[in-house]
Amino acid sequence: MSSEVLADLAALGPSVHAVRGNMDEPPLRSVLPERLVVEAEGLRIGLVHDSGLPPGRAERLVSWFPGCDVIAYGHSHLPEIVRAGQTWIVNPGSPTERRRAPAHTMVVIRDGVPELVVV
Repeated sequence: MSSEVLADLAALGPSVHAVRGNMDEPPLRSVLPERLVVEAEGLRIGLVHDSGLPPGRAERLVSWFPGCDVIAYGHSHLPEIVRAGQTWIVNPGSPTERRRAPAHTMVVIRDGVPELVVV
């Protein structure tokens, strides 16, 4: 939510990629993209904070990020892992602020397959 926190994460390495969220401070929002595609471990990963309303979410995300192996979104803090064709759609939930979710969670991807982890 702040440039300082992003800098602290980047200092941990190896690389940090971020998109802007609704709670980010204005200076941070001004430098982060709304959507981003990154490559990691041989996967194309689409990132967005707010995926919109649940109806049509998977189709919408796949249209925003064609050719991605995994698309990760957040905002709701409700964990989700679904398959849309050849693409995994994931919401890792949150390891810190679970809000309406039943537990603190995150997603780990091993061999191209996402797994929900309760922390």
